[in-house]
Amino acid sequence: MALSTAWFSWPHRAAGSGESTRLLPQASKLVELPYSSSDDDDSSLAGDMDLPTAEQAPGAWCPVPPIPGTFSQCVRYLAFLWNLLFLLLGLLALAVGVWGLLAKGFLWGEHLASLGSDPMLLFVLVGLGASTVSLAGCLGALRSSLCLLRFFVGAVLAFMGLEVLGGLLLLVARHRLRDALQDALLLCLLRYQEEPDLRFLVDEVQRSLRCCGLGSYRDWETNPYFNCSAPGVQACSVPASCCLDPWQNGTVTNDQCAFGALRLGDVAASTVVHLGGCMAQLSAWLHSQAGSIVTGAAVLVLVEATSMLMGLKMLGDITPVGARD
Repeated sequence: MALSTAWFSWPHRAAGSGESTRLLPQASKLVELPYSSSDDDDSSLAGDMDLPTAEQAPGAWCPVPPIPGTFSQCVRYLAFLWNLLFLLLGLLALAVGVWGLLAKGFLWGEHLASLGSDPMLLFVLVGLGASTVSLAGCLGALRSSLCLLRFFVGAVLAFMGLEVLGGLLLLVARHRLRDALQDALLLCLLRYQEEPDLRFLVDEVQRSLRCCGLGSYRDWETNPYFNCSAPGVQACSVPASCCLDPWQNGTVTNDQCAFGALRLGDVAASTVVHLGGCMAQLSAWLHSQAGSIVTGAAVLVLVEATSMLMGLKMLGDITPVGARD
């Protein structure tokens, strides 16, 4: 039997080409199978390694935020300075409120129960809220933080919503505003000696509007210190701010100018104190200042809207395009 012999050739490079050939036995014939050389394999592997990340793993691709332009940088720095200003104002209001509460000892002891009616608590709450939101806006603009900027925009939007809702409620229930104002003034009369802030407000209102009490000067009989049955020297009296001329020698307040005014008749008392109450005059003053109040509220909403728009602009600048889809 004749045996056919297969010869195997070692790999060699073909002339004029970058491929080698390998000889395999098949049906007594020599078959050439092309394959890439080690150099070609290395270049092919390097080409695969050079593929973009998006082609290798599309699901793991993280877009890069675009570089902000000149206008975006200006908005960023303006937002930082804008929020820094309100941060300082908020800290100032917070400091005034805390100082007032500490000076009156309302943060400890038996005075803590009456903390809710103290006007200084309003300074504390407004200052704390303004400083917290403004600090978030400052740091968010400075660090380009998505979390802080989202908190800032959300807080400003919440404040705007509460203010608009409060304005609508006042507009709808404006007929009840007089009753609420009367209750507030009555509370001020009852706690006149106990809280210096309320005493200051009442004295300023009575001096400015030239009035005394709610409906008349005799409303001060409800005060436990001015009531005629009180044991003190202020019994049957009214505050010095009710006097027609509360100044002594034009420079010093005469605290005794209204002593015993409640013992006098209306005719005699009219020569010493103002007989008319402050409720009617305060209501008339509020009606005359309605335009100024609406203007102030509109300016406040405009300031908050400007802050929110700057926050949204910074969010749009630092949010990657791929993350918005």
